[in-house]
Amino acid sequence: MSEELDAETLAFAHRMFDLARDGATAELADYVDAGLPVNMTNDKGDTLLILAAYHARPETVAALLARGADHSRTNDRGQTALASAAFRSSTETVRALLAAGADPHHGSPSAVDTARFFDLPDMLTLLTAPTG
Repeated sequence: MSEELDAETLAFAHRMFDLARDGATAELADYVDAGLPVNMTNDKGDTLLILAAYHARPETVAALLARGADHSRTNDRGQTALASAAFRSSTETVRALLAAGADPHHGSPSAVDTARFFDLPDMLTLLTAPTG
């Protein structure tokens, strides 16, 4: 049984996802610091982190990761923040996620699979480079 959210709550949630998409890092971070769940998801399973990564917002990604965002979460299609960032060829975002421990082989398709499928050699090199 699901409960319906009131219009005001839905509008607020949509605004939070828009902040992630738009890269409004300071404002979004303030909301998370005030208690907004950092792993909040929309109706497609996209987290704030996935949306920030997809829209190539490395500062927002870093702020969410610093506040405990789970980089291993997948949306309803099996996609991760790292695969989203790779798809967008956002080198800085990919690096931030890898530095946080994101697995380039996690998800379906994984970030590595995404880079191969869309013929993104720079992303593939970044995702498969030895760590250390």
